[in-house]
Amino acid sequence: MRLGVLGLVAVGAIVGGCGSQPAVQTVSKADAAMKVQQAKQAKAAAAAKVKANELGQVPVLMYHRIVKNPGSDDDRTPEKFRADLERLVRDGYVPITAAEYVTGKIGIPAGKHPVVLTFDDSSPSQLALDDLGVPRADTAVAILQDVAAKNPGFRPVATFYVTRDMFGKSLKEEQAQTLLWLKDNGFDIGNHTRDHVNLGTRSQKEVAEQIAAIRQQVHSLASQDPVTLALPYGSQPRKKEWALRGKGSEGAYNHSGVFLAGYTPAPAPYTRTFDPLGIPRIKAMDKKGDCSQFCSTAWLDWLKNNPDMRFTSDGDAETVAFPKFKAPFLRKNFTARALPY
Repeated sequence: MRLGVLGLVAVGAIVGGCGSQPAVQTVSKADAAMKVQQAKQAKAAAAAKVKANELGQVPVLMYHRIVKNPGSDDDRTPEKFRADLERLVRDGYVPITAAEYVTGKIGIPAGKHPVVLTFDDSSPSQLALDDLGVPRADTAVAILQDVAAKNPGFRPVATFYVTRDMFGKSLKEEQAQTLLWLKDNGFDIGNHTRDHVNLGTRSQKEVAEQIAAIRQQVHSLASQDPVTLALPYGSQPRKKEWALRGKGSEGAYNHSGVFLAGYTPAPAPYTRTFDPLGIPRIKAMDKKGDCSQFCSTAWLDWLKNNPDMRFTSDGDAETVAFPKFKAPFLRKNFTARALPY
């Protein structure tokens, strides 16, 4: 009889013990979910504090030669280029590369604004190395590095759209040295076609040959493929998709974005209006003539005067923060990263 009672107690203990585990697990899951929700609310509050708007517009600035005696409106003097960068510092911008922009990898401090610096045509005025492998004074890279050194947090990065000229270097060894220097120092190398031709007047085969040739050249010299392409003259091929991906005699190419030549800020890569086949850029120029409205000085003024239209970071590259009323503008594939407030 005593054994029977003890047996019942033992069975009861066993049954009770087994039955209690799911309750503990349920509580643990609830606690974990609550912690996740609280963490998200804290992030949203932090984003609201800096007025984060990662669905805002991004200036993509377009440069060509940086020379003391400009030969055209496309050129910029070293002094004006330095002034451009110093203005970006004052206005709270942080440079990112074109590759980072199109892939949505925008990791800059909270409250800051991304800017993409692009340089077309691979001119020696953009980068020339001395005998010690150091950028020569008054080249674009040297000026950018100097401004960044004097302003911690201002990243010395940019995207260089190269043609076969390769910064004025004809020897493969020198071309490789220049491209590898860019790669090793965090700069981005983009495609600008082999011969800088107007792709709008070319057949699909010609378009593919022009683009594939530079992809192969960059790959052979620097062991990487360009992520983006800048269209010569901003001219799109008859079918826009030809610029994004294709195959020529020197291999295939597959870009994540194609840049135009003007004349507005670009949409954030997280918005529904982002079009990887035609990303606008802004010519770097003062307010004069047509540039009184459509070039860099004018647009930077406009973005400063309309801060709610400008991309402002929440400081977390894994989230896309924005005011709740902007939710309809979010691209669906970024829903999981959304942080509305």
